Amino acid sequence: MKQHLYILTGASRGLGLGMARQLLMAGHSLLCIARHRNDELGLLAGSTPQCTLEQWTADLGDGGAAVAARLHDWLVSLDADTYASVTLINNAAVLPRIAPLADASSADIASVLRVGLEAPMQLTAAFLRATAGWSAARRVLNISSGNGRRAMASQSLYSAAKAGMDHYTRCLALEESSQANGARVCSLAPGIIDTDMQTHLRSADADAFPDHARFVEYHSSGQLLSIDAAAERVLRYLARPDFGDNPAGDVLD
Repeated sequence: MKQHLYILTGASRGLGLGMARQLLMAGHSLLCIARHRNDELGLLAGSTPQCTLEQWTADLGDGGAAVAARLHDWLVSLDADTYASVTLINNAAVLPRIAPLADASSADIASVLRVGLEAPMQLTAAFLRATAGWSAARRVLNISSGNGRRAMASQSLYSAAKAGMDHYTRCLALEESSQANGARVCSLAPGIIDTDMQTHLRSADADAFPDHARFVEYHSSGQLLSIDAAAERVLRYLARPDFGDNPAGDVLD
């Protein structure tokens, strides 16, 4: 039986960890790329038959070029005929200090854009080159955010990375539509999730973050999805036959 291969960044915590746990099932091979290994995932994979897990430790804040080159070479070394599908999930992101752009350092700007936009583009390019001749279904899922689609003060760094992710995905969808076995691609807003991001926004200085009360309300009114529930929604969207029809989607679509 052919396997389904998944490559997932930012898999050691939050939504990435939730997705990794649910992807570890029979018939799946999972490569996780994160700053730290996750022992829970290793134990889960070891107890799941017909499932394989590989974990690479890498900090995308150091730049994605080396990881992209490694991913390309790793994919080229595989027997493509053993896979029914191959999917790249760009999930890793950086939570910057919540402040006006004028207060952001050059290092802050570089780090957020490197992890949130530059590395996903590098990994996607490597993924597409390495799998260009595969007969397996190819998919790229970029985890976006409502912050990239709605302007908010003191969120320019994170929002710019996510808006850039949305738009490069739109461009990529046009490119791949003309290719033989072109990849299906989508930049997906995953909903409002109870992650470190929400805690980060609630703990911001309300004077510097005009939307502060909105995020406090999300939490106090019980509107936040659990990590596992959000991961299930995202993976259900990924499995839809119309995945990629809308290159900038929302789990609520």
